[in-house]
Amino acid sequence: MSKDVRQQQLTDWLLAQRGAQCSEPEAIFADASFRRYFRYQRGRHSEIAMDAPPEQEDCRPFIAVTEAYAAAGLPVPAILAQDLELGFMALQDLGDRHIYHEFTSAQPAAWYGKALALLPQIAQVQSTAQGPLPRYDRALLERELALFPEWLLGQHLDALDNAQWQALWPAAAEALIDNALSQPQCGIHRDYHSRNLMVVEGAVALIDYQGALRGPISYDAVSLLRDCYLVLPEAEIERLLAQHVAALKQAGVLADSVTLAQFQRWFDLMGIQRHLKAAGIFARLHHRDGRSAYLADLPRVLNYIITIGARYPETSALATFLASAVLPRLEAVR
Repeated sequence: MSKDVRQQQLTDWLLAQRGAQCSEPEAIFADASFRRYFRYQRGRHSEIAMDAPPEQEDCRPFIAVTEAYAAAGLPVPAILAQDLELGFMALQDLGDRHIYHEFTSAQPAAWYGKALALLPQIAQVQSTAQGPLPRYDRALLERELALFPEWLLGQHLDALDNAQWQALWPAAAEALIDNALSQPQCGIHRDYHSRNLMVVEGAVALIDYQGALRGPISYDAVSLLRDCYLVLPEAEIERLLAQHVAALKQAGVLADSVTLAQFQRWFDLMGIQRHLKAAGIFARLHHRDGRSAYLADLPRVLNYIITIGARYPETSALATFLASAVLPRLEAVR
């Protein structure tokens, strides 16, 4: 494949910033944004180059959160060089092994424990050199929830005019927003799942945290334990969640008066909000950006919402609608 213009610019920039001993950068992956990542050799060591087109991606939050997380003792990649105007960055190479591989191994429990153990530290990072972390406020929650009817129901399934949906959605959305805003607010990574946690020398390291906010205390835990890309048995989720709540209280992040049942409710409804957002984003990636791989994850994501939504009166009608009208339609579209 011929090299595109930006990749050639990146190659030239790396040679200028990191020295003539740099090898040709080779693409390794692109994520769900417009960022692309490359690996290159610098002498005997490998490094990562990030291409984040400045008209589409702002690298400043990534840099600010990296510095704040590092200052808090959290495991993040070192920034080796940066150019905000070009949208290029050279980073420490954390390797290729996502924690997903450990979660799908014969004994994943220890790795879930390691990942959860970082959350009390993340919760305490509530500002960076740019100032306080942005709040996960009502406006953002509304925009995220709107992704589901716009992209999944409207664009992907052509089912937005369903009268049953129109009747149930406002109350369900309001209940999910109220749940998010009523929780204790703390620092959150905001994308804390198996593909954004790296295994480095037996420990967990963080990536893709540029969207960090001050938001609901259950958010990162539900992102991890109800991951869009794999299913953990409910009994194991309950066990890990109890340990996590105890750790939050020990760290002084969560009040002792909060019961496990209260946290479980926050966690469950927060997971529904997150999965509705994810389903909308997966449909948008397919229709707007021509990136269709995430469509394979839609049934898993919808099944989460159906299973957990059925437990709560505020979301039971939503769960019923997804099970009876959306899942069958999704199969037909596939």
